[in-house]
Amino acid sequence: MSIHGVSIHEALRIIVMVSFKDRSGVDVMRDTLMAAALYFILVFAAGFVLGPIRILLVVPRVGERWAELMEMPLMLGVIFLAAHYIVRRFHLPATGYTSLAAGLLALLFLLLAELTVVPRVRGVDIADYFAGRDPISGAAYLLMLGVFALMPALVHRR
Repeated sequence: MSIHGVSIHEALRIIVMVSFKDRSGVDVMRDTLMAAALYFILVFAAGFVLGPIRILLVVPRVGERWAELMEMPLMLGVIFLAAHYIVRRFHLPATGYTSLAAGLLALLFLLLAELTVVPRVRGVDIADYFAGRDPISGAAYLLMLGVFALMPALVHRR
């Protein structure tokens, strides 16, 4: 796949190679991209571990809606801890929109993974995946995606 003759892989390579240093010499763009990638990996890995536990152990007892709703506070804790970690680990600047950019990039990574990996693991196509979502827990999930995107900026303000 390409955009104006430039492959996605090449575009990502160019983005990583471009350097925007702040006054102290910190490569803000690279650090933001690395923070977003780590934030995504931490949260996606937790969801990848909790998902089978939810499906195999909790769904049979309480149903899919309640199982997903019960998992959300755990994921909120993971999101908070991961956001706090990446903001501190990468020393994201307190001024500007760097923390917000990291959260939005991580959301992009998460949505790409959600739309490619999860339907394959569950053995359904993308249309069936969305059609099978519970309206209540699905709406709560969308809200959690917003929280996920904003959390690095929110913990940075503390």
